[in-house]
Amino acid sequence: MSRTALRICPLCEATCGLTLTLDGTRVTGARGDRDDVFSKGFICPKGAAFGAVDGDPDRLRTPLVRRDGELREATWEEAFDAVAAGVRPVVERYGPNAVGVVLGNPNVHTVAGALYPPLLLAGLGTRSLFTASTVDQMPKHVSSGLLFGDANAIPVPDLDRTDHLLLIGANPLESNGSLCTAPDFPARLKALKARGGTLTVIDPRRTRTARLADRHVAIRPGADALLLAATARTLFEEGLVDLGELTPHVQGVEELRAALADFTPEAVAEACDVDAGVPRALARDLAAAPTAAVYGRIGSCTVPHGTLASWLVDVLNVLTGNLDRPGGALFPQAATDRTPRPAGPGRGFTLGRWHSRVSRHPEAKGELPLSALAEEIDTATEAGEPVRALIAVAANPVLSAPDGDRLDKALISLDFMVAVDPYLNETTRHAHVVLPPPPPSQSPHHDFALNTLAVRHQVRYTRPAVPLEPGRRAESEIHARLILAVTGMHGADPSAVDDLAIGRTLGKAVQEPHSPVHGRDPRELAARLTGENGPERRLDLMLRLGPYGDGFGARPDGLSLARLLEHPHGIDLGPLRPRLPQPLRTRSGRIELLPGPIADDLPRLRRALRAPSAGPVLVGRRHLRSNNSWMHNVPALTGGTNRCTLHIHPEDAERLGVRDGSPVRVKGAGGEVTAPAEITDGVRRGVVSLPHGWGHDRPGTRTVHAAADPGVNVNQLLDGSLLDPLSGNAVLNGVPVELVPVAEGPEPLT
Repeated sequence: MSRTALRICPLCEATCGLTLTLDGTRVTGARGDRDDVFSKGFICPKGAAFGAVDGDPDRLRTPLVRRDGELREATWEEAFDAVAAGVRPVVERYGPNAVGVVLGNPNVHTVAGALYPPLLLAGLGTRSLFTASTVDQMPKHVSSGLLFGDANAIPVPDLDRTDHLLLIGANPLESNGSLCTAPDFPARLKALKARGGTLTVIDPRRTRTARLADRHVAIRPGADALLLAATARTLFEEGLVDLGELTPHVQGVEELRAALADFTPEAVAEACDVDAGVPRALARDLAAAPTAAVYGRIGSCTVPHGTLASWLVDVLNVLTGNLDRPGGALFPQAATDRTPRPAGPGRGFTLGRWHSRVSRHPEAKGELPLSALAEEIDTATEAGEPVRALIAVAANPVLSAPDGDRLDKALISLDFMVAVDPYLNETTRHAHVVLPPPPPSQSPHHDFALNTLAVRHQVRYTRPAVPLEPGRRAESEIHARLILAVTGMHGADPSAVDDLAIGRTLGKAVQEPHSPVHGRDPRELAARLTGENGPERRLDLMLRLGPYGDGFGARPDGLSLARLLEHPHGIDLGPLRPRLPQPLRTRSGRIELLPGPIADDLPRLRRALRAPSAGPVLVGRRHLRSNNSWMHNVPALTGGTNRCTLHIHPEDAERLGVRDGSPVRVKGAGGEVTAPAEITDGVRRGVVSLPHGWGHDRPGTRTVHAAADPGVNVNQLLDGSLLDPLSGNAVLNGVPVELVPVAEGPEPLT
């Protein structure tokens, strides 16, 4: 007999509510939950394919342990014994930094991925942390840290109330939004236009989002910061700067005016390949709109000046008085955020507290560039021990990081590698132990990270839709036992990890004067927590101490896990609200408009005013039915438009003698790939595009459908040397390449 169950979709950042149809323990269908307080019934193709993702026959169901060179099925006890025996000797002989940790994008989509990696890192004490952030959004974290003193204080556009939205490097009709959690982004943009608002899109591709726009600026890839700088300069030049209520919270306005003096519209026009009137029009429209928001995403992060572009997005919001303003860009406040502290100066944000061993890349937000992982493993220096053991959690850097071939070889040389992953993929095939989490239907869901970026305050939680299969382990237990195994506590009860986290949190909370539990007994508070397991008790704790919480009785109408469970479709907490100066943690207690590291990097941007090379450049692209390398093993989500083809403009194709569908060899600094051409005017002249996340052709994987149509790894065209210096983010867009029609011979045509 079939039944239904609610589940929040974990397959992208939109976090839509789903209603699953179940036949026993098998998911047979998924539709949008019409009563969900946030998504209101919206569903995309990924959510509709939830059952296929959940029931993928290639998902691992038991641990794998390498024996005699082969990965073989093992018991959970054997797997964790092997982890302890493999990692602990490395720590004890070479120190904690010899153990690298790689965290992939899926961690933000699971309860366990949010709660346990910080405990793993603290327990190990390693500085060798690499995450997907440095091939994605690290420039935004760094610019926010420098501007506001908190790398996680990221303003999001108030989509539902703004009158003018300027998007740069963002394609939310395909991505469903990113660093801006908004179910049904397309409908929100259409509603903006229906109420008389304006949508401007800056993108070298005529994306689905660009086709919806009132104005599309087809900028030269990589010139984002130059165009934004000229727009900001125009605001000063034409007397359009108006901070409004932000005035007492901002410092450095005149210093910024002087720093931007060289970036006139005429000076940037050639490098951006736009008319000088474009940045002037952008500035005038932003200043004239009743409310406006500027929003930049991955296209403006993964470029040579990614941090400067991310900084200038918020500079424009500040200069037009639209930061922290309804209809502008506001700071969300999630239900599980820490208890709000009183406004006032903080410790600020610091870059380069330590450096990578080989290339001396500065850390950013506690992370080293993922691009440097291979050299940190395979290169000996006098600066310290290389990474000899690796813990990879939901990560596939062989495909997601530059120069996967080098990393592929480096992983073979490791003394030990453990992966927490449901698949044997291009990276995990090198592991000595693979620990597979259960499918999403058998896991709980709450969006700890993504609610800090949501366009509306709300809170939702869904328990597992079906019980764990026999022989499975909850993802939280896998993480807890992993922490115990690598920190010298192998064999202890996994609940000890959650108890330790709860004890530490309450121990700090009772000592903080602004806390609702100041001065109370932490043991008594811990005893009052509810929940069926450690993760639920921790969620209950965070809700009760959070900005909407009951404070363990201090606010009787506040949030707790018990109250949340009474609302299976979630609780609406209202629209975003102005919060300044409370989020600011700079040393001055104000928005520091021209931070020192930003000012020091502006000369590099001035050098970019020189005429760029005339050769073709590469950009990536997103697919609505995909999320990086996750879903290419699901037949329902591949084929059609979700193909690994090389987009090329008709005029470029004619000049090069390329026919639609014919193979083209693309050469870059890191190697070459061959992909079929797809001739389209959706890219501007001089630009070609390959999607991210493909290249499923390496032996030893167990993803049958993906391997049947593997595509090519666009990141193999990169050698890892191109980074945004402030954030360590890989440069993935605007990269020079050579194109060779395969039928025309080996010589490049340019």
